[in-house]
Amino acid sequence: MAMPGYSYVAPLGQGARSRIVQVIELKTGRMYALKRVFRKDAHDERFIEQAENEYAVSSRVCHQALRRSFHIRRIRKWLRIQELQILMEHVEAQTLEELRPTDLSVIINLFHQVAEGLHALHQAGYVHADIKPNNLLVTPDQRVKIIDFGQSCPLGFVKSRIQGTPDYIAPEQVRRLAIDQRTDVYNLGATLYWVLTGVAYPTILPSRKRQNGIDLVVSREAKPPHELKPEIPLALSKLVMECCMDNPSGRPADMRQVQSRLLVAQHMIARNSAPATAGLPVPGLVAGSGNYQPACGGPADTDA
Repeated sequence: MAMPGYSYVAPLGQGARSRIVQVIELKTGRMYALKRVFRKDAHDERFIEQAENEYAVSSRVCHQALRRSFHIRRIRKWLRIQELQILMEHVEAQTLEELRPTDLSVIINLFHQVAEGLHALHQAGYVHADIKPNNLLVTPDQRVKIIDFGQSCPLGFVKSRIQGTPDYIAPEQVRRLAIDQRTDVYNLGATLYWVLTGVAYPTILPSRKRQNGIDLVVSREAKPPHELKPEIPLALSKLVMECCMDNPSGRPADMRQVQSRLLVAQHMIARNSAPATAGLPVPGLVAGSGNYQPACGGPADTDA
C-alpha cells in the first residue's frame, strides 16, 4: 500500500521488518523513497521505535549530506500501530560498501563530505551512532548521503542496551557509556580503515566473535593503514588510528578537526603526485560542501 498521493515505481531494498520502494508523487512527478516498517507481533516494537526515531532526527536536520525525511504515516489497527511509512529523499547511488573506491583523493573527498554532514548533525544536537560503509550512499558524481538514523540519539545520551554494528562500534557503545560526537569520530575512523585497507578494524565487538567473546577492556592490536598499504600517507594513517583510540579523549574532538586533517592528507597526496601543481586548489574535494544548504520544508505526520 503506497502513501496516498504517491504511486509505486520499483523496489529499492529490504531489511528486518522493513521494505523500501521508489514512489512517484502524482501531483509533481517527483521521485521519493518510501520506507515501510511492519509490526507483526510484540517483538517488532523495537523496529517501530527505531523508525519513529529515524524520522524524528532526519526530518529536523537539513544538510546536503544527510538523507532527509519529509512525512510519516502511522497505520493503526485497534489503536496499535501496524505499519509506519516514512517518505524520504530518493538517491540514485551505491553504498560505500558496494563501491569501495581505491583512489586516495576520491576516498578523502568522500570522507570529507561524511564529516561535513556529521558536523551538521552534531550542531543540531544528535549523534548518528551507526556510521558504517552500508549507511553511506555515493552518487555517480561522488556526492555522499548519510542514511539510517534509527540509532541516532542526543549528544551525551546513555543507551540502555548495546546498539551499533560490529567492526565499527565504538568502545563506549559496547560499555553503555555516554556517547557524543567522538563516538561518530570512532565509527568514521573504523569505516575509513576498512575502505583504505579492505580489513575490518579490530573493535571490541567484532563481527566474528573471538574465542573469548567480547573484550570489554581493550580492542585488539591494529596495524596502521600505511603498514598494510605503503601508498597511504602517514598523515592519513595517523588520523585513522587516532579516530579509533579506545579513550574518546584521545580522538579528534569533533568533525572539524577530522576535516582539517583530511585536507592535510589531501595536500600531501597532491604534492607527492604532481610537485608542479603546488599552490593550486586541491583536487577531489567537492566545492562548497560546507556552505550549501538545500531548501527544507517542514515535516508532516499522518495517522490512518
